[in-house]
Amino acid sequence: MTEGIKANSEKSFNRVFWPLYVLNGFQSVAYGAMIVLVVPLALIIWPNDPAYIHALEMGILYTALSWSGAFAGLLFGKLIDKYSRKKIIIVISMFRGLSMFFLGFAVKGGGSDTWFYFFILIAIFGFFAGGSWPAINSLSNDVVPQVHRSRFFGVYQIVLNTTNIIGWLIATFLVQIGLCRFFFWGIGAFILLGGIVFTIHNEEPKRGVQQEELYHVLQDDSIEYDFQIDREMMRKTMFSKTNSVALIEGIFTCILMSSLTFLILNYVQNPPYNLAPFSIGVFMVIFGLTGGLVGQIFLSRISDKIAEKDPVRRLPIIVIAIIGGLITFALFFFIPWVPLSPEEGKNIAYIMTIPTMWVMGALFFTSRSIFSLYVVNQSPVIQQINLPEAQGQIVSWNQFLEQFGRGIGPLLCGILLAYTSTNYQITVLIVCLCIVPGVILWIIAMKWFPLDRENISTILAKRAEILNSRKEES
Repeated sequence: MTEGIKANSEKSFNRVFWPLYVLNGFQSVAYGAMIVLVVPLALIIWPNDPAYIHALEMGILYTALSWSGAFAGLLFGKLIDKYSRKKIIIVISMFRGLSMFFLGFAVKGGGSDTWFYFFILIAIFGFFAGGSWPAINSLSNDVVPQVHRSRFFGVYQIVLNTTNIIGWLIATFLVQIGLCRFFFWGIGAFILLGGIVFTIHNEEPKRGVQQEELYHVLQDDSIEYDFQIDREMMRKTMFSKTNSVALIEGIFTCILMSSLTFLILNYVQNPPYNLAPFSIGVFMVIFGLTGGLVGQIFLSRISDKIAEKDPVRRLPIIVIAIIGGLITFALFFFIPWVPLSPEEGKNIAYIMTIPTMWVMGALFFTSRSIFSLYVVNQSPVIQQINLPEAQGQIVSWNQFLEQFGRGIGPLLCGILLAYTSTNYQITVLIVCLCIVPGVILWIIAMKWFPLDRENISTILAKRAEILNSRKEES
């Protein structure tokens, strides 16, 4: 039965998804810019104050970006499981494009008024981001064969990470030369254009067609998978033990990951290190992008090979990704950086002659390579233990808790930095404790995953019989 599913080649799902890669790539450029501009935006809003004075306010902006999408995802998840995912993605692209475009009209140096203007539009951008990841997971569940899932999520993450870092480069360069408005106007227009291309190219796929138990019966165009999740089935499947692990673990991992990103950007851009935002962007491209490509091209293929015979093998890979990726990132704060003047921080050629920077680059390369295994294995695990009509909702729940964690991270760091008098090392040690619960939960889940997967397979086999009987009656 699996041969027909395997026949859908890697090339075919990339051919289907390329407009979505483009659209979400543009959105990732915008999202990446909002993260890396945490210090430059503070100087735009309060040009007469040092950026570190407003770490808490900028942390709140980042929290709004995360939490607005987290809450919105719960709404989008239900809509995605009932209605056209194509139409939902079109609406998302429209609002995210317009919110970025209008950021270009913010008044420089407006203090609290400018900050509130950013807060509203960033919250809108984040709100409609809430539907993107659940929609991608739901669509990929009906387009991508299960044996290619890590490869698909690897390609998707390559697009996001590449465009994310490109966004860092473009945004920081334009801010450095005083053209911040042009970045927001341009990326807003490109997101809207990406939405138009997606609208013209893509069609809505049939739900459930990539499930092994349903594949053959759903090849008949007259048969549709029209089952809807009810409370009983939700209790039986979506509240499974492995789902609970994935949901709870996401909070802890994302608190740590967002904390480290927020901390490192503040750590290296402020005195005594004074790295310019554009210099950081170049550093990310040289070391972070290449590290991500290694993980998402080569390690994702290895993951599919390892998990082909037994999908439970994805779980220890996730554990390795969490421990290895995040610890190597945390080491950034315990290796001495070289103090730089503001002018030296802008001189990329000089920065790359400093041996310490290459040590940092090796750490960042390793961290991005290993941690990329987390996403390319976590998403296939969640897909395999949930029904086709629940893919949007379960991912939106997971996203809600992960975004909740991402939002807590910068806020927690702002509080800890204020409490410890900007002691980054103590702050990092405290937030690193967040890694422990997630690791323990995934290790325990290795026992539960096979049972939860078998439960879904049994339900789908019964539904295949129902659909076959409808076919015979017609």
